[in-house]
Amino acid sequence: MTAIASDRPPDGRTATGRGMEQFHHPRPVCAGRGTTFRPTPQRERLMSGLTGRVVEFGAGDGVKLTCYPPEVREIVLVEPDPFLRAAAERVADEVPAPVSIVGGGPARVALDSGSCDAVVYSLTLCCCPCLERTLAEARRILRPGGRLRFYEHVRSTNPVLALAEALVGPLWSLAGGGCRPGRDPVAAIQAAGFVLEHLDRFTFQHVSHVLGAAVSPPS
Repeated sequence: MTAIASDRPPDGRTATGRGMEQFHHPRPVCAGRGTTFRPTPQRERLMSGLTGRVVEFGAGDGVKLTCYPPEVREIVLVEPDPFLRAAAERVADEVPAPVSIVGGGPARVALDSGSCDAVVYSLTLCCCPCLERTLAEARRILRPGGRLRFYEHVRSTNPVLALAEALVGPLWSLAGGGCRPGRDPVAAIQAAGFVLEHLDRFTFQHVSHVLGAAVSPPS
């Protein structure tokens, strides 16, 4: 596992609103449609190397559909917000891979155990009510050796900032769709039994983020 601590995104460039906007949720505003969307470097890293059947929790408006590599043969989007599901359906018509868009939450989805090759979280784990149940569900639907990709807020390693996150957390959660920036999703991913393959840490708009990959080990 490699880890990089930085004040810049892992591609080495300075983060900008345009460069990161497509990760943000809910109801992101994006210009263009279909092939006019271009994946950011961060999104390319999030999805690079994915194959087979991929489940994305918290799909947002579906823009990330246009960024999946061609080796992905099926995409299942799990999105509880009906407004965003409707937006994702319009994008789904423009991508080559079959797309299913379902409701429900990250802690329970109507998929068979071991039926998926990869799970993707993008600013979702910071919002889910229970990290343990959410990640247990990812373990359940992933095949042994299946991949977990994540881009998430993470509690700052700076004690002063971590305290500030804890203090503003309740208000932030109300204003930010349930987001809890003081969480440690990396520790939760490891506690759920996933094995980290790589992890990049960086700061964007004064908030700590992680971009990483993990694997579901054999049962």
